[in-house]
Amino acid sequence: MGTETAAARTTYREALREALREALSADDRVFLMGEDVGRYGGCFGVSLGLLEEFGPDRIRDTPLSESAFVGAGIGAALAGMRPVVEIMTVNFSLLALDQILNNAATLLHMSGGQLAVPLVIRMTTGAGRQLAAQHSHSLEGWYAHIPGIRVLAPATLEDARHMLAPALADPDPVLIFEHGSLYNVSGELPPSAGPVDLDHAAIRRPGTDISLITYGGSLSKALAAADELAAEGIDAEVIDLRTLRPLDVAAVTASVARTHRAVVVDEAWRTGSLAAEVSARIAEDAFYELDAPVERVCSAEVPMPYARQLEEAALPQTADIVTAAHRAVD
Repeated sequence: MGTETAAARTTYREALREALREALSADDRVFLMGEDVGRYGGCFGVSLGLLEEFGPDRIRDTPLSESAFVGAGIGAALAGMRPVVEIMTVNFSLLALDQILNNAATLLHMSGGQLAVPLVIRMTTGAGRQLAAQHSHSLEGWYAHIPGIRVLAPATLEDARHMLAPALADPDPVLIFEHGSLYNVSGELPPSAGPVDLDHAAIRRPGTDISLITYGGSLSKALAAADELAAEGIDAEVIDLRTLRPLDVAAVTASVARTHRAVVVDEAWRTGSLAAEVSARIAEDAFYELDAPVERVCSAEVPMPYARQLEEAALPQTADIVTAAHRAVD
C-alpha cells in the first residue's frame, strides 16, 4: 500500500492560522498580540479558535494603539520572547512607523550588535474589497525602503503556510504583508510543501518571450495575463518576488536575460514604487539584455476609491498587464 498523504484542501486564511498554531505549539516563547486577535478571532478571521486553544497569555487582545502594542512587541523581543504582532491593515501601521523604523529596524545597529529584535509583524495590505482609502493602500514598498528589516509578501497557499517559521527564526524584524483579497482563496496544499526559502524569488511559470514580475495579490492577475498571452503565442515567464527586502535581484535579471523583455506589476502607486526600484535594478544590471523598455503596471495615483467600478479602474488588472506586454513584444 502507498504511504503518500493526499493534498489537503485549505484556504489562504486557514494556512496562515495553521502556521500560527504550529509556531505556538513548537515554542513557548511565541505569542500573538494585536487588535481583536483573541475573542473576535482576528479582523480577518486568521486567529479564530487560537484563544481557546492557547489561552489569553499567548493570544493577547490589545488596545487600539498601534504604537503601544508594536512597542510592547519590540520590548518582548528584546527580552527573549518571539512575538507575532498583528496590525489590522497597512494604513494603520503608519501609527507605529516610529516604533518600526526608529526602534525595531535600528536597535541592532545602534547597540553595536548587542540588541537583536526577533519580532514578526503581520498586516493586511491591498485593495479590491471596497474598503475605501483608509484600508486599501499598498504601502509595503515604503517598508521595503528601510534597512534592518525583512519584508515578505506571501502570494500562495504554500507561502502563507510556511513563511512564518523561518520569519520567527530570523534574528531581525520581519514584516509579513497579507493581501486582503487572498484570505478566501482556496486550493490544494501539498503535504510535501515545506520551509520557504526567504532569500529567493520563485518562478511561478517559466517562459521565453517576456518576464512578468510581481508579488502578493497581483500574482494571480499576472498568471491570468500569461494564460491570455499564451493563447496568442506569447510565452510569458511569471516571477513572484515573495521577499521585497532584500530583493532577489539575481532572479529578476536572470529572467530578463532569458526573455529580454519585462513588465513589472505593482499594486502600489507608480511614483517612488517598488516597481520603480525593480525597473531601476533591471536597468543597472541587465540593460543590454533588454530588447524593449521595461513596462510598469501600477495603481492610479489617487486615494483608493470606494465605488466598485472606480476601485477596479484604479487597480492593475489582467487586461492592463496584457496590454503592457504587447507594448514590449510588438
